[in-house]
Amino acid sequence: MSETRRCPHCQSSFLPSAYRPQQRVCGQPDCQRRRRADYHRKKLATDPEYRQGVGESQKQWREEHPGYQKQYWKDHPQAVARNRQQQHLRDQRRRLRHLVKNNLALDLKHSASEVWLLGPKLHDLDKNNLASAQVLILAPVVPLPVEPSPS
Repeated sequence: MSETRRCPHCQSSFLPSAYRPQQRVCGQPDCQRRRRADYHRKKLATDPEYRQGVGESQKQWREEHPGYQKQYWKDHPQAVARNRQQQHLRDQRRRLRHLVKNNLALDLKHSASEVWLLGPKLHDLDKNNLASAQVLILAPVVPLPVEPSPS
């Protein structure tokens, strides 16, 4: 009898199939879809023949459906907005990759303040000492002493 396993995608417990004792992913359609997508992504990255076959298949489909992409963008304005937003993020990531190991510093002024960078994307700034930021300079709240004017 097989032991229960935990699905890496949905975290639920399942019993592997008796016909597939090496089964690592549960039988839920979403989990199976993710398993196939992971396999496809890995295969594209490691197998040049597979990658070439996929590319040729995609090229053939595009040739058989020449106006598909333009019509899709017309029919799906939400997809246009989502794509625009994702392109903006891709552009930001590309700019950050170009900044790696960049030691450029222009017009630096000494400041006693500290900068704390927080967030999940900090690994993109590895070995980089240039970061764009919005800086607000606030005047002190305490009024300065007034010097007597010469009479």
